[in-house]
Amino acid sequence: MNGESNVEIPKYDPSQTYDWNFKKAPETPPEVEVPECPGEWTYCGIPVNSPLGIAAGPLLNGKWVSSYAALGFDVLTYKTVRADPHECYPLPNLVPVHPAMLTGDEASVPLADELDGSWAVSFGMPSQAPRFWIGDVKEAKARLSKGQLLSVSVVGTMQPGWGLEELAENYADCACWAFDANADCVEMNFSCPNVCSEDGQLFQNPAAAAQVAKTVRKYAGEDGPLLVKIGYLADQKTLQELLVQLNGHIDAIVTTNSIPTRVTDSAGKFLFDGEQRGICGVASRDLSIEQVRRCREIVEANDLQLDIIGVGGIKTADDVQRYLDAGANSVQLATSAMIDPLVGIKIRQTI
Repeated sequence: MNGESNVEIPKYDPSQTYDWNFKKAPETPPEVEVPECPGEWTYCGIPVNSPLGIAAGPLLNGKWVSSYAALGFDVLTYKTVRADPHECYPLPNLVPVHPAMLTGDEASVPLADELDGSWAVSFGMPSQAPRFWIGDVKEAKARLSKGQLLSVSVVGTMQPGWGLEELAENYADCACWAFDANADCVEMNFSCPNVCSEDGQLFQNPAAAAQVAKTVRKYAGEDGPLLVKIGYLADQKTLQELLVQLNGHIDAIVTTNSIPTRVTDSAGKFLFDGEQRGICGVASRDLSIEQVRRCREIVEANDLQLDIIGVGGIKTADDVQRYLDAGANSVQLATSAMIDPLVGIKIRQTI
């Protein structure tokens, strides 16, 4: 079979709950023909078959990892896990929004009647208990082919009475468990637009972010590359301070974890009780590419030892090339892969 066949490809159903989609993971990977990707590629120094990766969003568990690994993606990011189980926000978790390109200063964006490449995301970083995800990660890694890499997204969970030191150690616990489960690398999620507590907004505080990253590196040692996923930072001085302080503790920056703003319905009423939600997909692409370019300028100007992973709004090989031209070493797809799981194969055919 090939990518244009009529084979049924499983994908996330936004009309159903997170738990429903978790349980409906494909039992066996789809059988499709994946074209080779020309060139030599690495991800944080690890050889991979292509620069195409999947961001944490679609890969709810190991079966989803295996499914997307069969669809032309070579860097698979296991969806964000915690040291304790955490429930998903109630429906809706994904709502379509108008795909006008964001500028970063919008007060809100309007709801769309149907999905056209962009949506607001409202999950709240749910997680299974470690007793499940540690074994699941190990099994997912064992099923990958040569030239494919498994990254695990982790987040610390602030508890009452804790300070930054305890939060950092909680991050470190998750990172060490992921490496013990044979993850190739760990992506620390320092940015969740749907979580207002410190564990979801670390990227906005360079000193705090550096302290957490330093602690994780201390405990994880040289088990594998450490990455940090950040949100959008309009202020260049803050972005530079963040990268400079993280340098030496991590191996790569992943940017950008959606663009936060509020969402309105057709009557102008705010959804999600007026709280911000992250806008992903096409609408985030240009700002994300620009932030990759800004990160690359900072890395080169300050001689930092950081790779840059671009994410946001990628649908075509041209989008991939724009990210690479802006200075990304690799890219991750999320929204487009949830809408069309065959997008990786289509990109590989023209990259």
